[in-house]
Amino acid sequence: MKKRDLALAVGGGLAAAVAVKMLTRERSASWDRAREVLPHSDRSRFITIDGIRIHIQEFGDPSGPPLLLIHGYTASVYVWKSAAPLLAAEGFRVIALDLVGFGYSEKPRWFDYTIPSQARIVSRLMDRLGIGSATVVGSSYGGAVAATLALDYPGRVEKLVLVDAVINDDAKRHPVLRLASVPGVGEVITPFLVDSKAFLRLRMHNTLAPANHHMITDERISNVQRPLKAADAHHSVLATSRNWHARRIENDAHLIAQPTLLIWGEEDRVIPLANGIKLYDSIVRSRLVVLKNCGHVPPEEKTDAFVRLVADFGHDRKGRVDLKGSEDAFERFGS
Repeated sequence: MKKRDLALAVGGGLAAAVAVKMLTRERSASWDRAREVLPHSDRSRFITIDGIRIHIQEFGDPSGPPLLLIHGYTASVYVWKSAAPLLAAEGFRVIALDLVGFGYSEKPRWFDYTIPSQARIVSRLMDRLGIGSATVVGSSYGGAVAATLALDYPGRVEKLVLVDAVINDDAKRHPVLRLASVPGVGEVITPFLVDSKAFLRLRMHNTLAPANHHMITDERISNVQRPLKAADAHHSVLATSRNWHARRIENDAHLIAQPTLLIWGEEDRVIPLANGIKLYDSIVRSRLVVLKNCGHVPPEEKTDAFVRLVADFGHDRKGRVDLKGSEDAFERFGS
């Protein structure tokens, strides 16, 4: 009886904790509070696309060649905080956007959170910004969105940069994503995980190369965590993981005709370099550049090298890059 009573007490306590968490979380992240601490919030504005309020940040000369930056899963424009102004200084009109359901963009429950739908929103955002075509840069899950944009709306993408890009569904094998895919279970655990600084710190240790673990600061954790803590973000994080169908990128990469620069961290443990080699083998007009002492987030871990590569590629008519004298990067060829 005592064991049963203990089990009932523990179960009741857990149920109560879940109920309190669900009832006390905010419905949406507050932009009014975020704008005081978000880097470059003075560059932020909102544009409504298909009834969805999209958050973007713009840098540089509006008449410069457009460069579109698309972040990864559970990320936001924050990932470009250092690279975006430096790319603008290289003469580009830089637009960083928060995908639907992430950052400070709206997170509607009716949106399907598929990769093709995210690509469609990006295309329509370009319409609203008066951009016919651009150099499109996609990081991680944003790489899948960028590649889909190149496949489904080829006229939109003049040149393509894929940074440690998602190209299949292998990432869904992660124990947390597998657990979150279980109906009911995901809804319960997600609020606790994204609200845990210890969990985010652990994730960052896996995401960044060991040489860059000094970047795991309270400031970085807070900026990543802030837009993920509300109820609508919990839904969009789950909906995205449950509608993660990215194998088409690997299967159709040979159809990508645009000049493509592949940038990969040599020590990426999230999306291994082997995936970059697959893309290089499939995309005819591609180059694969590997960054040393770098994990899954080159725009943050190797900002200067990343900016130089993207700027060279974006400005060169044929999409060439110059690696002479670079200690951080080397060109990798296929299998």
